[in-house]
Amino acid sequence: MGNRFRKKNISMLLISHRGNINGPNLERENTTSYIQKALDKGYDVEIDVWYKDNTLFLGHDGPENKTNLKFISKNGLWCHAKSVETLNYLIEQKIRCFWHQNDDIALTYPKMLFWTYPGKKLTNRSICVHLGPKKHEFDDCYGVCSDYINTFGVK
Repeated sequence: MGNRFRKKNISMLLISHRGNINGPNLERENTTSYIQKALDKGYDVEIDVWYKDNTLFLGHDGPENKTNLKFISKNGLWCHAKSVETLNYLIEQKIRCFWHQNDDIALTYPKMLFWTYPGKKLTNRSICVHLGPKKHEFDDCYGVCSDYINTFGVK
């Protein structure tokens, strides 16, 4: 499972937000080539997935970039289902996923980790969403998802 940052005998999972590792790139994020580059660097990647008209797409605000089941099944991907229909499809296909809007936490499938909204309480099962450029110390969370994930360390 992806890049882990070690601090105080804690190993924390590092997750790139939409393929970003050194800040947002709105033109490239949620594209297969950009996501693959983050995976190749050893990071896990959170991606935005839509299932519409029996077709899979990547995209934050809507279905933008056509993809396929083989791609989203890759080890290291965390699929943010962008609709309830998408979530249902991803679970039926046994794809690692979660769905949320502005909830404090969302449970991930199948591992049941807590995908945790920025600024909300963290636990040792939390994936902390931290999108800002300033590195923050997260002592007790399972992992962190960030547009600036490179600032947290590399293998």
